[in-house]
Amino acid sequence: MAGDPVDKEVESEGGPVKSFLEHLEDFRWVLIKSAVTLVVAMMVCLGAGNYVVKIIKWPLTRVPMHYPGTNQVAVVSFGTNHLGNFELAPEQQAALNLGTNRFIPVEIQPVTVGTNQVLGWRVTDDPQAVAAAQRMNIDLINLSPAAGFFVAFQVAFYAGIVLAGPFIFYYVVSFIFPALKLKERRYIFQAIFVGGGLFLIGVSFCYFILMPVALAASQMYSNWLGFGALQWLAEDYISFVCRFMLGMGLGFELPVVLLTLVKLDILSYRTLRSMWRYMIVINLILGAVLTSPEVLTQITMAIPLYLLYEATVWVAWYWDQPDRARARRGLILGICILLAVAALIWAAVIYGWPWLRGIVFH
Repeated sequence: MAGDPVDKEVESEGGPVKSFLEHLEDFRWVLIKSAVTLVVAMMVCLGAGNYVVKIIKWPLTRVPMHYPGTNQVAVVSFGTNHLGNFELAPEQQAALNLGTNRFIPVEIQPVTVGTNQVLGWRVTDDPQAVAAAQRMNIDLINLSPAAGFFVAFQVAFYAGIVLAGPFIFYYVVSFIFPALKLKERRYIFQAIFVGGGLFLIGVSFCYFILMPVALAASQMYSNWLGFGALQWLAEDYISFVCRFMLGMGLGFELPVVLLTLVKLDILSYRTLRSMWRYMIVINLILGAVLTSPEVLTQITMAIPLYLLYEATVWVAWYWDQPDRARARRGLILGICILLAVAALIWAAVIYGWPWLRGIVFH
């Protein structure tokens, strides 16, 4: 009957009880459906591999090119072909007298001298060439006959994970939900909604902000060590970019996991507050594992992850307060102050404080 206490108990405590073999059979079907979905998604992404590669290569167009020193740079072109960017020696600058601009667009042209035709050059006014010279221009290459197939599979695998991720997550949740109580299901639903948004924010933050910084740091270190940084292996670049974005997206899931555990009374505000030292170490380790093996990128990833942890602690503190209205006013004031400081730093970097711009971009 609908009003049977047994039915209410089953509803509040979870779904029907199954044997171990039944759970094992359900789990087997979860694995099968997940594997099939991933394979189908990989086939779709393999067919659209050229478009996926364009998306992955986009951060390279946003990386500022670092030229040490203050020497002028000649941006040389021949017709529509860009021949390269060449730093002029001090004696060349004095002999050519090209003005005071740092970047000088130069076009190579055929010149007739008597009956002979030679190549000459002239200074042009090409702002697009100057802008392109200040961005990193790196070629992604393959160095073996089989490398193209491996890179195509690599692209399909990472893009397939992203495409099949929501479906695989649905299969896993469908397997777990029958064992949860109604209260736990409600918290899990909220966590899924917020977690999906945070994952997209983390991937976008990495793609648009952190990735150009990491790539610029790699190029800067190569030049500092005396190596060229004009060609990279395609498989290494794709692996680095995809791992970095997926790692940052998963890292942004940390608040969801911790706050869900707080709601389930497994963790508390005091426990989270006492864990801050361990979280610094954990975030640095994640930055080292999921990014390139150099300190700048590691710290660049660890800082936003720790700031998210601090935000999680403050949310847990708010839930722990008896006077929620007063706590809410305090949180809003603190957020406004943080946003004002962030806006001030951003405006200083973009519009003023040359010394701060130098620290951030060089």
